[in-house]
Amino acid sequence: MKLLAGAPGWTAQADVIVIGSGVAGLTTALNLRSSGLSVLLVTKSHINEGSTKWAQGGIAAALGPGDTPDQHKKDTLIAGAGLCDAAAVDVLVSEGPEAVRKLIARGAVFDKSDTGEIALTREGGHLRNRILHAGGDATGAEVSRALLAAVQNDSGIEVIEHALVIDALLSEDGKACGITLHVIGAGSRDGVGRALARAVVIATGGLGQVYSQTTNPPVSTGDGVAMALRAGAKVADVEFIQFHPTVLWRDTSTGGQQPLISEAVRGEGALLLNHRGERFMVDKHPLAELAPRDIVAKEIFTQIKESGQQHVWLDATGIADFVERFPTIYSSCMANGIDPTKQLIPVAPASHYASGGVLVDLNGHTSVPNLYACGETACTGAHGANRLASNSLLEGLVFGARIAANIVATIGEWLTPAEDIGNEFLLSPNIQLPLQLAMSQGAGVMRSENSLKETLSVLEQLASMQSSQPCIEAWESTNLYLLAKAIVRSALERTESRGSHWRTDFPETSQDWHKRIIQELDKKGNWSSHLEEVYS
Repeated sequence: MKLLAGAPGWTAQADVIVIGSGVAGLTTALNLRSSGLSVLLVTKSHINEGSTKWAQGGIAAALGPGDTPDQHKKDTLIAGAGLCDAAAVDVLVSEGPEAVRKLIARGAVFDKSDTGEIALTREGGHLRNRILHAGGDATGAEVSRALLAAVQNDSGIEVIEHALVIDALLSEDGKACGITLHVIGAGSRDGVGRALARAVVIATGGLGQVYSQTTNPPVSTGDGVAMALRAGAKVADVEFIQFHPTVLWRDTSTGGQQPLISEAVRGEGALLLNHRGERFMVDKHPLAELAPRDIVAKEIFTQIKESGQQHVWLDATGIADFVERFPTIYSSCMANGIDPTKQLIPVAPASHYASGGVLVDLNGHTSVPNLYACGETACTGAHGANRLASNSLLEGLVFGARIAANIVATIGEWLTPAEDIGNEFLLSPNIQLPLQLAMSQGAGVMRSENSLKETLSVLEQLASMQSSQPCIEAWESTNLYLLAKAIVRSALERTESRGSHWRTDFPETSQDWHKRIIQELDKKGNWSSHLEEVYS
């Protein structure tokens, strides 16, 4: 199965193609270059426009006095609600500290304490202070800056900006050997082209734009996961969409990317209040406002539903150094007419992070030979049913390095792409808004059989709106449709509540569902799924 697109008009090649310029893609590219392989780095917008630069909170790693990878592992497993792959968590927490040290060696500068040591803060679900941050609340921007500086100084990494990846190229025996892509701009690489490689790494980030309100940037339309699905790769855990509990509420007509109020604000003492001015998390979890994100999001959703209001309040007026500690959030609030040092901040949940994605092993392999996935695009199993705060940047660092090492050790010969990889498919750009609204209404924070079936019905209606005019908006909308279909199918199948998947008709967690839902597409676009036991 593939997207309808024009014939490629140009060709490029490199030993390895890396798709995406966030922490996962940049780390992979730099580690590949340290072994001498040439890299073609493809990014959808400007090279610094991915989700990484928007990450406010920080990077979790066991670097503080008395902290250990084992303690980090325990917190991760608790947040993951029984569905974490223990081996993947071991890799994440044990290799994490060294990955962070290597990032610092590459030039990343983190905030220091008064004693000159790296300042460590705490976020929801962590029982110790282990979050490194930079610029107060601009950690992602600093990580991106440091990695980009290294990439731009390496002549062995060719960068193609403003390029939407369309589909994977496969050899006759089903191995990835390149991609098709569309480049916006003048010159010989304008329009559709193809790039050949001996290995392909997908690091395209999230899929937040499948919902009407999200913290994700506009480029996060899940292109990498959708491309992998069409190539025959398996996806897993896609029903587990993490909704960030505290996103600045503006109004329901304001769609797209919303301003995030980092969990670190609650880590520094901010309190959640309902419309009666009462703290409502105290009786819901021992960690109160610092409970795992799924629990906080659910309680906020419940407060909103019971009150008939559209948001709750975050009281950060007790944080004395708010402006210095959270300059980005302060500016964002002020731009929306709220002074967080004096006023309560209206907040509500919005889609934030996909814990699932393209199923990979501990070296980032997908089920398609020569095709790898890293970062939010991938499902390593480390996040289980709910990602622990600030484990995402760490995952990109750790698994990006592992993927590069595996490619260097196993890279094969050049292969010739097959002429045909399946039926062509394209939907109208007009489906995007109704799809997003349907997903937010029926497959958001709280779900039920009825709401999910209604959403599925909408998706089936939208599938009839096909297009014969290839363009970026149509490719993105088609990608979002495939992801929405996968999410709703899994959410319907999982008849329990666990992690960031909450069913009002099945409110309890069931031991019968200590399983992972694996989905895939065949060349004709037919879906199939099966269950696998999780070993945690």
